[in-house]
Amino acid sequence: MDESYLWPDADQQASRFGSTQSEIAGTYPNRASVPRDIWISLLLGTMKQVDVLVFSGTFFAQTNPRIARMLQERAQAGVRVRLCFGDPEGEAVRIRGHEEGIGDTLAAKIKASLTYYRSLVDHPGCEVRLHDTTLYNSIFRYDDHLLVNTHIWGQPASANPLFHLRRTPNAEWFDRYDESFEAVWKAARLWAPDNADSKERYRSGQD
Repeated sequence: MDESYLWPDADQQASRFGSTQSEIAGTYPNRASVPRDIWISLLLGTMKQVDVLVFSGTFFAQTNPRIARMLQERAQAGVRVRLCFGDPEGEAVRIRGHEEGIGDTLAAKIKASLTYYRSLVDHPGCEVRLHDTTLYNSIFRYDDHLLVNTHIWGQPASANPLFHLRRTPNAEWFDRYDESFEAVWKAARLWAPDNADSKERYRSGQD
């Protein structure tokens, strides 16, 4: 039985003190320890939106070679797909690469990761953007489920803790992370890999 079913009064008391423990569906010591089945099942069960906010998100495609096809299929089913990667020419990526001790490797990883999603650029319901924002965590939203991969200074995201949130009536944590995604998304620029003019702006550093 769910804890709130067995002790409803305790749940109400916790809510009065601002506890958000009911939002936590799971915790993991690092992203690598999250079972692959969880990523797949959340994606396949999505009916409204998929939001991804990362720097490179390399693992997202490497652990699931069909990720682009699956995202297209969800979009065809009416799901809104939004992917936001770090701008490989941006200052935030340069700083993060320096902090992790990998220099320009992070920018190279982003460029390699983006190649998996070229087919999504012109696909209805899908949009890919690039951000130049300091990320304190990576965010993966599947409708009312949110996977938050925290960023620890100097360590790759895969080695950092991850917690799984589910939206509840008093979902303070969920809503705050959702708001942070929207803020970054709003400031990010559209990725247009096949647009010559866009490529020229990209090389010159102009937006």
